[in-house]
Amino acid sequence: MSMSIRLLGLSATALLMSACATPATPPSASTCNAGAVTPYVGQVATPAVVEAARMKAGAGLVRTLKPGQMVTMEYLDGRLNLHVDADNEIIRATCG
Repeated sequence: MSMSIRLLGLSATALLMSACATPATPPSASTCNAGAVTPYVGQVATPAVVEAARMKAGAGLVRTLKPGQMVTMEYLDGRLNLHVDADNEIIRATCG
């Protein structure tokens, strides 16, 4: 067996094994306080407002959820979810 075939086999094995590894934790805070975002309810979710709400909640991540939008269902305790209406106004905030 040639050296290149052995290296290819080892590389494939390493790749397959890494697919089974636990994914790294995203760079997010471990806490989120959706209640702190109450002053932002009713405001248009501009980038500046969204970032201010994220900081106020103490969240590491934030996402804006529009009506009918498909979203992933994984729970991240350090993520702020800003739910908006059809006019892009924040109607509620949750963590997760």
